[in-house]
Amino acid sequence: MAVLGSLQCMLSPIQPSQIPPSSPSNSNNAHFVTRRKALTFTTSLAAFYFHFYQNSNLSSFPSAIAQQLDELQQEEDRAVQLFQGTSPSVVFIKDLELAKIPKSTSETVLAEDENAKLEGTGSGFIWDKFGHIVTNYHVVAKLATDRSGLQLCKVFLVDASGNSIVREGKIVGFDPDYDLAVLKVDLKGNELKPVTLGTSHDLHVGQSCFAIGNPYGYENTLTTGVISGLGREIPSPNGKSIRGAIQTDAAINAGNSGGPLIDSYGHVIGINTATFTRKGSGMSSGVNFAIPIDTVVRTIPYLIVYGTPYTDRY
Repeated sequence: MAVLGSLQCMLSPIQPSQIPPSSPSNSNNAHFVTRRKALTFTTSLAAFYFHFYQNSNLSSFPSAIAQQLDELQQEEDRAVQLFQGTSPSVVFIKDLELAKIPKSTSETVLAEDENAKLEGTGSGFIWDKFGHIVTNYHVVAKLATDRSGLQLCKVFLVDASGNSIVREGKIVGFDPDYDLAVLKVDLKGNELKPVTLGTSHDLHVGQSCFAIGNPYGYENTLTTGVISGLGREIPSPNGKSIRGAIQTDAAINAGNSGGPLIDSYGHVIGINTATFTRKGSGMSSGVNFAIPIDTVVRTIPYLIVYGTPYTDRY
């Protein structure tokens, strides 16, 4: 801009009052000289632009532009690092209905039975190194209430070394009031990478947030947005209200349920749970909700130890 401003100043027109009076012959000579000067100036200007664009690099830009580009690069690098650091802790869950009761619970059961019906998909995340997986209750509701023995959850995950693993997820506990559930996978000999938990009581509207999940079965999908609202109220699967929900415009679609909502430090601040959709479209409206992690931290330990929330034990 400084260069363009200088050129604009140099090219500003000469006022008539600044031209001295002269004779006709002098006018002709002056006109010839002016044309020659103009030609010389134009040639110099063209050479300047050619040299500038041929030799331009980041240092040629004004410092403000260079700083802005650097900030954009840092923001992009941060998002990449957040995804790479958190995605190994996110799992893909398939809810299956088997055609017949399996004779054993060996890994052969986990092979896709051509007669097995895919009931739905969802997301979850690794809670601890013992194989506990946290997800939404509505993702595994059929398994949690199954009495036939035909429901099966397959969990797709990676271990700390990056090896892909498929295991059956056993239901450990669930709380429909808060739409929370815990699965457990048997991973003897494999080390897991649990998520890093954050807090939700100190969040602010406008903070950046990131959702990782498996929308429509597309594994390890990252969407970005901001915290749009706090203290929202959303319905639970059993018809009660979940208070204190986080509202975000980070896209959450079918299959994202149960996945983590993380902050700019990679800490889990909520569990992606619900979205408003435009009637008849099935598309996210940009109004999405997550269960705050403070609620999750209060509930999950009881589900792991007792299988039910604290309030249901008395």
